[in-house]
Amino acid sequence: MIDKSTIGEPAFKLDLRDTEWPFEYIDHDREIARAIVFDMAGYYYFVRAVRDDEFGKATLIETSGGGVERGEDLTCAIRRELKEELGVQVDIICKIGVVSDYYNLIHRHNINNYFLCKISSFGEKNLTQDEIESYHLSTLKLSYKEALNEYERCSETRLGKLIANRELPVLRKAREIMDLFHFCVMPE
Repeated sequence: MIDKSTIGEPAFKLDLRDTEWPFEYIDHDREIARAIVFDMAGYYYFVRAVRDDEFGKATLIETSGGGVERGEDLTCAIRRELKEELGVQVDIICKIGVVSDYYNLIHRHNINNYFLCKISSFGEKNLTQDEIESYHLSTLKLSYKEALNEYERCSETRLGKLIANRELPVLRKAREIMDLFHFCVMPE
């Protein structure tokens, strides 16, 4: 097993720039908790978002997660976000790493803290009205290969490319950890 005392220590750091929109300025940072979520059969769980906003029209795959609220630590934030978006309770296996990226269009710097989480139980989602009406969030249950293909398909949009650049290295690192510690049987 992974030494959980190292949960706060990221396995890797990645710094990315937004190459899709011109840089003007950054006026805020957003601390985000995200997770690669898996079940014992080796399937991964993501959210699908259907967007039509300042970033353009796009149907995207993304890891579940969101902003850390005032007074909340990262582990509380990831547990809350996974319950809200996927309707799952999880065991946090480890912190995978931190990805710093930018959304130049909305002048934001994202500090994405990624965790590897195993589903312990399923329940009801608790999506916000905005997640339902503006982003039409739904759950995707995919094999590793299906997830890679879905990120590739979604990277045909500008926002999809930024998300894939951020999340594919994390997904690959999660797969390495899962393989190394034999967490589950992996479907193709």
